[in-house]
Amino acid sequence: MSAARPGPALGPDPALGPDPGPTPPVALTIAGSDSGAGAGLQADLKAMSALGVFATTVVTAVTAQNTAEVSAVHPVPLEVVRAQLDAVLDDFAVRAVKTGMLATVATVRLVADRAAAGELPGLVVDPVMVASTGKRLLDDDAVDAYRNRLVPRALLVTPNLFEAAILAGVETAAHHDIDSMVALARKVHALGPRWVLVKGGHLPGVHGTDTSAAPERVADVLFDGTDVHVLEDSLVVTRNNHGTGCSLASAAAALVARGADVPEAVAGAKRFVHEALVGSAGWTLGRGHGPLDPFGWSSAAAR
Repeated sequence: MSAARPGPALGPDPALGPDPGPTPPVALTIAGSDSGAGAGLQADLKAMSALGVFATTVVTAVTAQNTAEVSAVHPVPLEVVRAQLDAVLDDFAVRAVKTGMLATVATVRLVADRAAAGELPGLVVDPVMVASTGKRLLDDDAVDAYRNRLVPRALLVTPNLFEAAILAGVETAAHHDIDSMVALARKVHALGPRWVLVKGGHLPGVHGTDTSAAPERVADVLFDGTDVHVLEDSLVVTRNNHGTGCSLASAAAALVARGADVPEAVAGAKRFVHEALVGSAGWTLGRGHGPLDPFGWSSAAAR
């Protein structure tokens, strides 16, 4: 399956999998809200919508943030998270689920229990445990709940290098290469998910705008317990990379909802994010790490 191009209006497209007919397939994102709308469930909604999927939501936390900082985080009470989840699953035929920031150990356990009960099909777990600086966002109990209860239920888990090391129970290396990413993927896969995608966004030289230090290509490693797939793409040098991990995982979930298998969904999601990065590379939204262009506005304006 070739990947979909982001665009303001997607009609039937063989690249997206089977035509759903007049009713779009449904996906669910269980994630925190980003008031700056570059990451979190706002990014998930945009990616899923751009790929022709009707996105439903369960809000796990409300954050006050923009492109430069996160100034407050308010976890949603567990009973409200549960009520949202009940409401969505009671009324919609959800075909894929993406988790992002779950915020508390209680919420991680709740989502894991619902997954264990078979209520969360096509589960894509983006284990939001570490900030882009490398700072841990969750305590040890929540990490253990991810490792022992949620990740084993995932169709696909998409950790960055920091998160993969935490899940694997190893120290984060100062420098990573493909071999170390494969080793991490093997350790995370041993926890029980069907597929693992270790993302290379924190490989040396990838972040930042110093082109002299940046690699020409960036690699991710996809592993199913048997075969290792090294997926490379050209590096987009830009400060506008807020929400890349959220967008990748939610795009993969959207394509799973449309009938793609995991390798097709990951390939399509990577293409989607790459084009969204290219589209927003010259934007000046905010003073920090700006958002992506999931709807192809820049390419549409250039035509």
